Amino acid sequence: MELTSHFSRMARNNLWSNDRIYRAVLALQPGELEAERTSFFPSLQETLNHILEVDLFYLDMIEEGGEGQKLFDRFVAFDTTQSLAAAQASFDRRLVACCDGLGAADLDRRVLSDRGEAGQIPERIGDLLAHLFIHQIHHRGQVHAMLSGTSVAPPQLDEFFLDYDLRFRGEEVERLGI
Repeated sequence: MELTSHFSRMARNNLWSNDRIYRAVLALQPGELEAERTSFFPSLQETLNHILEVDLFYLDMIEEGGEGQKLFDRFVAFDTTQSLAAAQASFDRRLVACCDGLGAADLDRRVLSDRGEAGQIPERIGDLLAHLFIHQIHHRGQVHAMLSGTSVAPPQLDEFFLDYDLRFRGEEVERLGI
């Protein structure tokens, strides 16, 4: 399998995992989303907003959108689960399309990474994508752990489109169109 195909599969798995997390988060009782919890960010809401904000930042670099650090100044945190879930799902589909459109040469192509006072650092698109997915997995794991202290059980997330998994989760993949 070539690396571009791997990133496309990672983007689809990301959409699938986020869909599972958000279905759990949408079932929370009032007040549980913003309740203070032990984690890197102090609530589910802040963690989920952080994931989306950083997703947008990295995809902007990959797509050479030119927003850079300004994106952080303009990002308005979502205060409802429904609006945050919709924004993340929209982003996830955009990421799938981006990865599907990449050729092998694109992964080695360098784009500017706006690091504020540290300057504009050229980075490989493949490395930026790898970082984006690691960032997602890291913080989604924190959300998963925080869900353990709520009225909703955390969903299973350690699946990756294996034939075995798809036999039991095919309806989710079909519903998402991935």
